Amino acid sequence: MKQRGRHRRRRRGRALRAALTGAALALTGAATLISASQATVADDPGALKPLTSAADTAALRLTEHRVPTSWLDRLSASMGDPVGVDTVLDSADHSLRDGDDCTAREREALPVSPAATRAYCWDRADTDGWRPGAVTTSADAEADGRWDGHRVVLSAWSRDDGTPQGGLARVSFVDADDPGRLAYTSALLAVPVDGGHDYRGLASPVTGMVWYQDKLLVTAAAGDRDALYVYDVQRVQRATAAADAVGRVPGGWAAGGHRYVLPAIASYRLPDTDGAARPGALSLDRGTTPDSLVAGEHVNADGDRPARLWRYSLRSSADPERGGLPVTDSGGHVNAVEAYETGAAEVGGVLSHRPPGAAGTDWYLGRAAGGQDGRGTLWRQDAKGARAAECGADRSQQCWSGPAGSLSYSAPTGEVWSQSGRMLFALPLSSIEDALD
Repeated sequence: MKQRGRHRRRRRGRALRAALTGAALALTGAATLISASQATVADDPGALKPLTSAADTAALRLTEHRVPTSWLDRLSASMGDPVGVDTVLDSADHSLRDGDDCTAREREALPVSPAATRAYCWDRADTDGWRPGAVTTSADAEADGRWDGHRVVLSAWSRDDGTPQGGLARVSFVDADDPGRLAYTSALLAVPVDGGHDYRGLASPVTGMVWYQDKLLVTAAAGDRDALYVYDVQRVQRATAAADAVGRVPGGWAAGGHRYVLPAIASYRLPDTDGAARPGALSLDRGTTPDSLVAGEHVNADGDRPARLWRYSLRSSADPERGGLPVTDSGGHVNAVEAYETGAAEVGGVLSHRPPGAAGTDWYLGRAAGGQDGRGTLWRQDAKGARAAECGADRSQQCWSGPAGSLSYSAPTGEVWSQSGRMLFALPLSSIEDALD
């Protein structure tokens, strides 16, 4: 039975690659029909400009605020012992469809060049009314790519309530052990209040997210002075009531209809100064010492200033109390250890990577279509200049997914994960590098 299962997965894999190749070719053909003004004009962001002045780096500083342990313990005492990722995965009640089973409309969200080699579409009924957000994987959490023996993908979503700030936010835990069958369930993101006697939902689009060790760092929307919230994946709480409400309800605890809830354990606040940089995209870079949290801000195409890219150092697991959290100074401040200005606007995804033996680090930026409908652009940028992927007979640079999502690199498999629209997809970093050479 296992042998036949492997053959079926191989056939599905070949069919998926053929379908994705066909879709990419069809979309490439469509790209050639884009007008010259759209297809050939993509503002070159140029070279990265280092930021070194005290005023520049002060705008990137965050201040840590820990949720008192007594609050979290009080929640656990009332809700029951926390559960781990393994328990959450065992209760997966939804499935993603393989790319060849997705509709043509859904596959329009996939990049044209470089093309995805793995793609899945989300359960339509479960995601209706929700906006896709950032992606991270167990390769961020652990260097071997597994958490408690599982390959896991985490995908953020926010309730589409018609406002830029968004409604409730959740994270879907995807069991990715079998590439031919991805199953998932979701947990609501929450913030403890009232001394741990209750919690409120985090209302924000999660545009950036990194799972490092047992900590999950997520971005918060404008309007919230806290730029980042931190969750502990070993403190997942079970909801005890199926109500659509959030928090304490008659007879138990509700999580907006979800089975699980994640209470925040810390937050990081923006400086109270003009020009403070709010992280909009996040990723992990294991190529630095220590590992670092990479951040980029979202600046509109018609904005009056360049966007910034920067990184914070992260604490190792050797520090049991603070492992997985950003490094702070004696005043509880998180300071950027490297920062740049980029000419790229509308940045939705950021990744930094230094190939073995390379003299410098490459920064990859997924950029939306200049604030307009259509396809985005994938840039590789460094201190010398920038290069974009091209596609179509007219060498359009609008080849990436339209709503450019977050980028997450899995070193054990060499893949970059992202999602756009209703599609979750992956492709080798080597294919990105080839498309940019």
